[in-house]
Amino acid sequence: MNEPRTRLAEASVGLRPPRNRVERRAVTWWTLRSLGSLVVVLAGLTAAAALVEPARAWFVAALVVAAVLGVSGAAVVPRWRYQVHRWETTDQAVYAATGWFVREWRVVPISRIQSVDTVRGPLQQLLGLATVTVTTASPRSGAGSLTIVGLDRDVAVELADHLTEITQATPGDAT
Repeated sequence: MNEPRTRLAEASVGLRPPRNRVERRAVTWWTLRSLGSLVVVLAGLTAAAALVEPARAWFVAALVVAAVLGVSGAAVVPRWRYQVHRWETTDQAVYAATGWFVREWRVVPISRIQSVDTVRGPLQQLLGLATVTVTTASPRSGAGSLTIVGLDRDVAVELADHLTEITQATPGDAT
């Protein structure tokens, strides 16, 4: 595996900030997703304003508010996410940091990994990005996976291969 690119490090398992940023193109992906959702909302409000004449003023006001908030959010949120989202792997664990106002740092010991998946939606494919999901044997509901979004496609493949290799070499059955 290309160590400088993915910055694999030898360290003990513990809660600490991960070192790697997601791919810079993730900002474009998050922005396009936000704008796509905004277009759907604005189209719905525009149709409602055109079809429901008695409430047209309210729909137009909602349209303006949605447009201002949506464009502002699409300008700010993806850049903020890029500043916060981090990831890292070592031979002992996978680390990820996510969040907006509430920040979450997660550590998954290699011995707990059950599967490693990569996903590439249409926009991700267009931008050369991928998402890696590490599923664990967690007894807590909702805590059974760690997702790293916005990785370069090649880095995601290397990461999945590396995690698969070290998981297979780790004793235990991830339960």
